Amino acid sequence: MASLKDIRARIETTKNTQQITKAMKMVSAAKLRRAQNNIINMRPYAQTLIKVIADIAATQRVQHPLLTLKQDQKKVLVVVLSSDRGLCAGFNANINKFVDQYYKSRSSDLEKMDFLFIGKKSAEFFQKRKLPIIDVITKLDREISHQLASKVSERLLSHFLQGDYDEIRMVYNEFKSAISQVVVTETLFPIDLSKQTFNKQETSVGFAIDMIFEPSPEVIIDELLKKHFSVQVYRCMSESVASEHGARMSAMESATNNAKAMINTLTLTYNKLRQEKITTELIEITTGAEALK
Repeated sequence: MASLKDIRARIETTKNTQQITKAMKMVSAAKLRRAQNNIINMRPYAQTLIKVIADIAATQRVQHPLLTLKQDQKKVLVVVLSSDRGLCAGFNANINKFVDQYYKSRSSDLEKMDFLFIGKKSAEFFQKRKLPIIDVITKLDREISHQLASKVSERLLSHFLQGDYDEIRMVYNEFKSAISQVVVTETLFPIDLSKQTFNKQETSVGFAIDMIFEPSPEVIIDELLKKHFSVQVYRCMSESVASEHGARMSAMESATNNAKAMINTLTLTYNKLRQEKITTELIEITTGAEALK
């Protein structure tokens, strides 16, 4: 059985850990609030932008390489978003499990399947499994910006237009709430406009066939597509960062509660052991006094 000194040391250590996890929870909560506001403000813009592109392309019959779906997709690039740090519950584990299953299910049917990782944790996980990785981008939670998203978007767009890949997909944790994140996969290139259009029964937004555009619809589509891709990459990055902060906040709250329960258990054990020692000493004193009589 542990001594009183050992139990006191464990109690102090657990209290120190509890203070650390409580501080990390508060930091994550503050960061989550900013990230959540960013997501809420960005989603309507990102969703409306693609619908505008879809309506212009449909009404004006615009043809564009980025809007052409290839029937036979043999070369795929998967962009995986994770975190650089741990202590965020199943945030990274869920991403790794999804990507591993996705790779096993599709790699045999493709000529080439490469990966670009944004976040160190998943990159380290799959480097050990010898997956074809073209690059790793780190420090997303510290340096997230529209400028970074634009650089990544331009790089992916260049790969697609040069014919390096027939399809580019993004895998990330979509933010639902502080305690809920869902792993999703989206096709970034090419765009399927069949599911992206305004419902004219619910809204008056739309473009007439005889509407005159200046500049031409082709130029407008080209510019909007470039903006759309950078916005979508930035949105996915923001979703991932918000999910990371939410997962870390929940994990640290759980760790704080577990530390509190452990302190209570150790304190109870310490008091019982201390009471036993006091009782034993009293019995020894009483026995010695009786023996002197």
